Amino acid sequence: MAGSSMKAIKLRIRSVESTMQITKAMQLVATSKLRKAKERMEVSKPYAAISREAIMGAVSSLEDTSLPYLRAREVKKRCYVVIAGERGLAGGYNANVFKAVLAHAEGTPYCVLPLGRKAIEKFERMGIELLNDDYWHVEGLSVTVCYKLAGILTDGYLREDFDEIFLVYTSFQSMMTQEVKTEKLLPIEKTEENKRPVTAVYEPSAEEMLTRVMPDFLAGRLYSACCDAFASEVSARRNAMDSATKNAGEMIANLRLHYNRARQGAITQEITEIVAGAEH
Repeated sequence: MAGSSMKAIKLRIRSVESTMQITKAMQLVATSKLRKAKERMEVSKPYAAISREAIMGAVSSLEDTSLPYLRAREVKKRCYVVIAGERGLAGGYNANVFKAVLAHAEGTPYCVLPLGRKAIEKFERMGIELLNDDYWHVEGLSVTVCYKLAGILTDGYLREDFDEIFLVYTSFQSMMTQEVKTEKLLPIEKTEENKRPVTAVYEPSAEEMLTRVMPDFLAGRLYSACCDAFASEVSARRNAMDSATKNAGEMIANLRLHYNRARQGAITQEITEIVAGAEH
């Protein structure tokens, strides 16, 4: 009986050790990708900031708020740009993004522009309208692709296929912290940020400038968000695999303790049987 128990524990130890090797390897891969992902994220931010400043400057110069990109209209349908991961095994990274979308939609009809395999699969299963399902990989998504996506969004918005556009992605805060954000892209709302006086002179006009720059602004924002989201995904996966590796190590230590106890019990039983046989 003890021998059978010891054999089962030994098999269990080997199984957990094999799993720990996989999680450790995935942790190392994620760690190696994280440095490049963070560098790419930092490089992407200046263009997004400059294009945002240009847009806000043009908006602050406008008195006419009836322009399509500024005019709020009755919300019959929304569009969500959802950035998720290509794979799982990243803790709650993907699930948190989807929860944010569902909570924000609040029963309002919506369509989705999904980026990342998990986002495409999730909303396909839900039967949600997808504007495009070609972009399964967020890693390495180029600026050219983001310009194409910005064109899809602006064309749909101007045709009034949807009345608002929101971006849902995970922002990298630190190695241990990633925060899901929901950001309104269109229509642009006048806030304290874009109400301040501007001395710039627009030629031919601020309206024309806004129309021309809007696709550039959206493309830069999408590219920056994709870089941010991928850094968050890699960091989340690294943390998840680090936790899994530590848990596997603790499980192996406990199993070895049980194995040693079972072995000690078997030896004690054998000695007892020998002594009992000698007495007879």
